[in-house]
This record gives sequence, C-alpha cells and structure tokens, in this order.
Amino acid sequence: MDRPPLHTIAVVGLGTMGAGIADVLARAGREVVGIDISEAALAHATAAFEASTARAVRRERMTEDERREALARFRTSTELAAAAEADLVIEVVPEDYDTKCQVFAALDTVVKPDTILATGTNALSVTRLASDSDRPERVLGLHFFHPAPAMRLVEVVSSVLTSPEAVDAVTGLARELGKEPVAVGDRPGFVADGLLFGYLNQAAAMYESRYASREDIDSAMRLGCGLPMGPLALLDLIGVDTARTVLDAMYADSHDRLHAPAPILRQLSDAGLTGQKAGRGFYTYEGPGSSVTVADAGTPDENAARTPGRPVASVGVVGSGTMAGGIAEVFAKAGYDTVLAARSDEKAETAKARIATSFERAVKKGRLTQEDAAAALARITPAGSLDALSEVDLAVEAVAEDLAVKRELFTALDKVCKPGAVLATTTSSLPVVACARATSRPQDVIGMHFFNPAPAMKLVEVVRTVLTGDEAHATVREVCAGVRKHPVDCGDRAGFIVNALLFPYLNNAVKMVEQHYASLDDIDSAMRLGGGYPMGPFELLDVVGLDVSLAIEQVLHREFRDPGLAPAPLLEHLVAAGCLGRKTGRGFREYARR
Repeated sequence: MDRPPLHTIAVVGLGTMGAGIADVLARAGREVVGIDISEAALAHATAAFEASTARAVRRERMTEDERREALARFRTSTELAAAAEADLVIEVVPEDYDTKCQVFAALDTVVKPDTILATGTNALSVTRLASDSDRPERVLGLHFFHPAPAMRLVEVVSSVLTSPEAVDAVTGLARELGKEPVAVGDRPGFVADGLLFGYLNQAAAMYESRYASREDIDSAMRLGCGLPMGPLALLDLIGVDTARTVLDAMYADSHDRLHAPAPILRQLSDAGLTGQKAGRGFYTYEGPGSSVTVADAGTPDENAARTPGRPVASVGVVGSGTMAGGIAEVFAKAGYDTVLAARSDEKAETAKARIATSFERAVKKGRLTQEDAAAALARITPAGSLDALSEVDLAVEAVAEDLAVKRELFTALDKVCKPGAVLATTTSSLPVVACARATSRPQDVIGMHFFNPAPAMKLVEVVRTVLTGDEAHATVREVCAGVRKHPVDCGDRAGFIVNALLFPYLNNAVKMVEQHYASLDDIDSAMRLGGGYPMGPFELLDVVGLDVSLAIEQVLHREFRDPGLAPAPLLEHLVAAGCLGRKTGRGFREYARR
C-alpha cells in the first residue's frame, strides 16, 4: 500500500542549514514546524525566510500571494512536542552523537508511530543513531547541502535497519522539492563530503606549510578548476570546527592520512576562529556571520617591497603543439613580439596556421576584430631553429613532458638566449630546478604553468625554485599581468597547487567506485550538484586523459610517499587496457568515435 505524502515536516535545529531546509519545504507547499531551543535562532530563521521570499517576489520567482501562503505554512516552537503531528522530522542539530541521540529519544515519545526520523549528519553513523532509537526502521539520513535552497543534491542515507518504504518516501519528497536524490551507504562523509573534505584538508595543510598563500590557493582552484569557491574560503563558510569533526570521523573509518585533520584546523577551532560564523577563520570578516572579508590587522602590503622585473618586449615560445600555440596566441594578442620556434620551419608554419584559424574563429564570434587579429598574427614569427630566440627577453618552453627532453632544451636555450633573458618551463609535474641546473643561469629559470586552453584559462602558476632570483620572479609576474592572466606563487614540488589538490580528489573518487560504494553517475552528480563543480570527477578524468591522470598520480606518490596517494588500481588497469578517455573513445565511460 502506498504511503501518504509527507505533508507536515518538522525541522529540529534552525541554524543556517536548518533554516535553509525549512525555507525549501515551505516554498514547496509543505506545512513546516521549525524547532529550536533558542528564541534567537527562531527569530533569525523567520527573518531569513521572510527576506528570502521577499527577494523571490522582487525577482519574479513567486507572486506576493504565493509568498503569503508560504509564510503562513511556516511556524516555530521551542518545544519538541510541536513535532507531534509531523510525518517527517529532520534534525539538523550540532554534529555531536549524544546531542542527536537525546533529540531522537525525545522524539520517540512525541511523534506518531509511522513518522520518519531523518538525521542531517554528514559525519556520524546513521546506523548507530538508528539502533539506539525505538523505531530503527524509520530512521535514515537526509543530507542537504549548503545553501539548501540553491544546491540540488540530497544524499539519502539508509542503514541496514531502514525500511524501503521510508527510503522511498523521502526520495520521493526530494524529487518533489526539485532536488536530485542520490542513494548512498552509511559511512562518514557519504559521497560528496567524502571527496570534498579530503581536498579541503589538503588545502589547509598546504597553507599551514606556507607553500602558498591562502589567496593564491583559493585563486588557483577557482581559476584553474572552475570551482565556485576556493577551499579555504569554503572551510570558513562550512565552519572550521565542522570540518574538523567530519575529518575526524572519516579518519577513524579509513585511517587514510589524507583524512587526518591538518593541525591548523584544531588550532583554529580551539581558538574559536571557526570561520564566517565567528568572524574569523582562515580569513577575517567584517563581523560574525558576515561573508565580507577585511584585511588582517598588521598584514604588510606584499607588493610594497616587491623587486621590479626586467623589461620584456619580445617573447619566444618553444614547441609546436596545442599548448605552445595557445601560449604564443596569448602573448601576440597582448602586444608582445613573439617568436614561435619548432623543430622545423614546416612545424612552425603549421603551428602559426593553427593560431590563424583560432583568430578567425574569434573574429566570427565577435571576440576579436579583424584588425586586431591581423595585427596579432603579424607579431608571430615562425622559426625552425632556436637561434631565432637570441634576442628575446623571455623564452617559454612548451615541449613534451619529458625531463630529459626539457633539460636538453634548457641547455640549448642557455647558449642561444642573451644574458638577462628569463627562461620559463610550462611543466605541470616535473622539477623546475632540474631544468635550471641544466643551465649556467639557474637564477633566471622559473616555472610558468599555463592551463589548457591557454587563451581561455586565466590562471598561471609561477613556480620558484630555491635558485630562482627575485628579478626573474618579478619579471614573470609582471608579464602575467601584461597578458591579463592571474599569477599565483608556489614552490617547486610535484603538482604545484592545482594538481596537488585536484588529482588526489580524483583518485579517491576512483577508489570509491572500486569499493562499490557508489556508481560513476551518482558520484559525478553528487559533485556537480552538491559541490558546485563544473564536472564530476569521472567526466573530468575522461577529458584530461586517464594516462595523463595516472602519470600525475604517480609523480605525486613518488614525491610525498603517502600511501593514500597511490594510484587506484582501477585507474592503472584502464590505462593498461588502452582505455584512456575521450581521446580513445573509452575511459570510465564509452564515447561515440568521431
């Protein structure tokens, strides 16, 4: 027999997440009872709901009549007894097992026999909460994502004790709310947070080690991966204490060092610097609850003492592939005289012809005028010999990702390029210092990691070695500004910022599939809809190429010697089978061959 719809729903805990869930439910036509022991929380949730519905009316997403009806469906109370007639109760109280158990025990004495009890936990055991309840078959997890009105993902977590009827009822509710429900098993973090928090933890550790600044880490992940928010800003939004709790639970379950909370998370939590809600975390905010950052007290202006760079009028780009052509296009459009050097005149001319085609497409789309395209193309001089680079002020190599090839090239550039010219490598995984040591001027060698496609991607990772001089570093940063790219500084270690944070996350997604915890589609959906990622991990792996991804994972594993960074066997097996992603027609998924 079909269960009647979940019409009356109680939300216990009206913090930011609870208030957001109540908002979603009331707008969708449910009778909502918001319950919290704090009168201030009730007042804040009511005010937030009134404000959000008023905005919806202004933006013509609902009428004034619909707003009044939604407001009438939302009532509040400080007593759990107010949930007596609820068909579903969703608790969103703090991530503390004893607190949640007390709430569930009290609800057991209040609600109807067939009422479903849902926990909003993302770190605690749903099975344990269910087994301690008087109605374990009616207990499950219902994990919304912040902000609940905007994020479409809802993870439905069932234990071995949960009845299929209860799972079906809340899954149906999620769909009626316009959400995408994903069924997941009971383990800390579930799918989305299970992948997200490991990445956030690594970003915190990267900042703690002073490898890169908080601003550069956040900018790198936003601009290099298209993420809506940088990891440290996201930690502040989630709450540093919440992140620490989730990671503690994940580490207890996995014993993976990648989930062991970075010490800085404990230090900030213990100091009460828990993020936006406290007014200070990794960043400082205008006040508690504000999302507007302000300068830290006593922070020096880093640009004030920066060494000036050398003048750059001409640039040399070495290589004839997609990346080399894209970089040459970037420099030429920015007004730099550009020499595009390849192994032969024919390869150099072919590379320039591809750039011309790119310019033609840009003109057709209105992104470039015919005059500007012609002028930029005229600035590119193709050459079949490195001798053509003798007068450039900056030489950028974009040849094969092979250290022997790059070292040989840098030895040749050292002989050809004039004194004072800066020599840059675009490597994404090889040691920049090894290229520097192949020259007699290691102080002038630096990493300049563009992202593909170079004309479109705004990020450049500027990689200093222990031998790089201040002038060379300043020169490259000034050139980045000249070509309208955003430079981020980092040290010379495997993965730099983006790949060091991105690929362990991708590798963990593969391990999740290996363990049969969730499907490819569910994991991809979880990260797109719950994390705001432009692509799910398996979509991205197939685009990047599984062979490229495996190579980067292997480099990271060799560099850091962390067992958690060992490439997932499934990734190795697919590469061995020649299933490399979209370029071969098959990777984690199959694709139509063109």
